Amino acid sequence: MKMNTFKNASECWKFILSDVKKNAIALKEIEKFARENVEPAKIVFGTSGWRGEIGTDFTFHNIRMVTTAIIGMFKTGEKKVLDALGVKNFEEIRNRGVIVGHDNRFLGHDFASSVMGLLGKEGIMVYYAGEAITPEFSTAIETLNAACSINLTPSHNPANYAGFKFNPADGGPAGPEITTLIEAYTKRLMDAKTVIPEVKPAGFKTIDPIKLYEDFIRKRDTINLERIKRFIKEEDCFICIDHVHGATRKRPNRILGESGKIHYLRTEDNYLFGGIPPEPSEKNLKLVMDALAGSKSRFKLGVIMDPDGDRIRFTDGKTDITMNHFGAMGLHFLYHYKNIRGVLVKSVATSNFGNAIAEKLGIPLRETAVGFKNFRPFMVSNAKERAVVAYEESDGISGYNNTLEKDAMFGLLLALEMMSVTRKNIGDYLHELEERFGTYFPERAGIEVDRSLAGEPLLKKLEKLRGQLSVGSKLSVGNTTKTIKAVIHIDGIKVILDDDSWFLIRPSGTEPKVRFYVETRSREDLTAIIKTAAGLTREALS
Repeated sequence: MKMNTFKNASECWKFILSDVKKNAIALKEIEKFARENVEPAKIVFGTSGWRGEIGTDFTFHNIRMVTTAIIGMFKTGEKKVLDALGVKNFEEIRNRGVIVGHDNRFLGHDFASSVMGLLGKEGIMVYYAGEAITPEFSTAIETLNAACSINLTPSHNPANYAGFKFNPADGGPAGPEITTLIEAYTKRLMDAKTVIPEVKPAGFKTIDPIKLYEDFIRKRDTINLERIKRFIKEEDCFICIDHVHGATRKRPNRILGESGKIHYLRTEDNYLFGGIPPEPSEKNLKLVMDALAGSKSRFKLGVIMDPDGDRIRFTDGKTDITMNHFGAMGLHFLYHYKNIRGVLVKSVATSNFGNAIAEKLGIPLRETAVGFKNFRPFMVSNAKERAVVAYEESDGISGYNNTLEKDAMFGLLLALEMMSVTRKNIGDYLHELEERFGTYFPERAGIEVDRSLAGEPLLKKLEKLRGQLSVGSKLSVGNTTKTIKAVIHIDGIKVILDDDSWFLIRPSGTEPKVRFYVETRSREDLTAIIKTAAGLTREALS
């Protein structure tokens, strides 16, 4: 297809992603769509911000709409709004300032400039973080006493997406009491066909988000950085970190120091991520596994992080360790080895391995709906019940006295300290815990749906399952019939069967997908229960 023949950005993106090496030149067409497209879009903040396709709904026009809506929210003066933001009035927001930054995706800097210009025009102090990762925004708010942050990132989504995350004064992800207002204000502007001119940013202050993050980690003292550095310096170890062309690059180097024992993968710029979804998946972990296989070091650790540094996956070269298991390991390590007391906080979609450890150690359990913002009541410093760890199956974790955001760097540092204290590779530590607390086999899958179904229409279709799945009813799973023991409606529909296996069906809060999560107590049963969950999902969507 020749340039300038694309009807819209979606058509152009399909062309680009069909062969990223050959067709990357068409990104200049995407930029034109992003700058010239003034079609309104429905702005929805899901479990972690607003995400959209660059040039289709994520455009400079719509970025300015959302930013103007946020400024309108700032000016409202309503006590309920200001309390949710954590400020007294608009003047306080002006003085404390807003942190703005982006990951290293296509047009990230330019999108951030649009936001900064409009904020500066209102007399709001703007801190520019540049290329930064999600947990750094949270720590920078704390360190600078800023009023809030705006982070232009769609996290782990494919290359055609961009995103917009808003964090209030406590540094955590914005809750619905804030995001529903932003959505409503934006809709008003869209309906009025408001035209908001581009404003060039001026007078902003550039900050060093990595330095601020390190200062925060040292001050909070959950992680012992000096112990980790000694371990790397003195022990026979090999550490491999895959950044998947994301903004996490440079972070470990700065915090841990340069070392020949640390090997970094995919650190160069690549707006298309080499044609892969930039997520910490089993498939993407292969490069790390291969690197560790070539090392004869006693201690080995490999991790892969997503572009905005809020998701991470682990391996010791032999065992692929997802957050379903690593979060539970973190609970045991912080409680048993570091004497940190509190509660276990996890999402309803996450493995019950952590539940088993918590039960035997006498740690209270708190399960929430999916979305890290739901962990806030247990993560704030004045919480009555403070989380020892807070994690969710989608590779996000934070811990005691750490950020209110999911934090891949915290996960990396926690794994390194585990090794230094236990004197074990993390795979061996996991197997030791499984022998004591039992084995659990979690898995997840999903079904893509048409973009028009996302949101309320999808919820209505899945609502059919409520009447179909009830306690005491029978369900075919593979060649067996199981009885439903419990049904939980915290987030989606979670069905627990009589053998303690379970599945959860819920719509994604950020993508046009239905996700289903399953767990069994034997690996052989996984395929059957996945098919059952998938079959029920397709039936509800038909």
